[in-house]
Amino acid sequence: MIRIIDYKAGNAPSVMHAVKHLGFEAKFARQAKDFGDATHIILPGVGSAKATMDSLMSMNLPTKLEKMVLKRKIPFLGICVGMQILFEYSQEDDVPCLGWLKGRVLKYDTNNVRVPQMGWNQVCFTKPTPIETQQDDHYYFVNSYYAKPEDTADIWATSEYGGEFCAAINQENIYGTQFHVEKSGEAGLSLLKGFLSLERDK
Repeated sequence: MIRIIDYKAGNAPSVMHAVKHLGFEAKFARQAKDFGDATHIILPGVGSAKATMDSLMSMNLPTKLEKMVLKRKIPFLGICVGMQILFEYSQEDDVPCLGWLKGRVLKYDTNNVRVPQMGWNQVCFTKPTPIETQQDDHYYFVNSYYAKPEDTADIWATSEYGGEFCAAINQENIYGTQFHVEKSGEAGLSLLKGFLSLERDK
């Protein structure tokens, strides 16, 4: 069963709509026991890093997610803030995050670009993964912060906004997109379908 984490700061209903539009069955996860049958886990993201972390902590989910994702290797997709909190620290609200990936989340230089970045931007996928993507596709972004992975091998894709930044990450069964796949038209739905079609590494 595909499980979409439904927390106060997220946009789980719009992700659920996209998943069902693709013909997949999914259910919301709101507590640790909801993950027992999970084949895929999606963490949507809208709002701040602190609000997201506070919501996950109040639901007692970090430990359960570590067991499912890091130990059992269930395919995981973090979207927007859901990707950012996979790193060790976010400059937004000066908050420690999950720390699954080494690196930090930084704010765009407001002397250089307008924040938030809002709209369509071209994404260049630089790392081969089991999810097929097109190099020249455009995806929809809404973000004032961007992830800076410590290990460049974790960078799945890049984009440009006042300079190159990390637009998507991948490490083993962990995927993340700074852009909103559920709002990115056919390109976003294609990527989401690719993720939902992944099989767990045994």
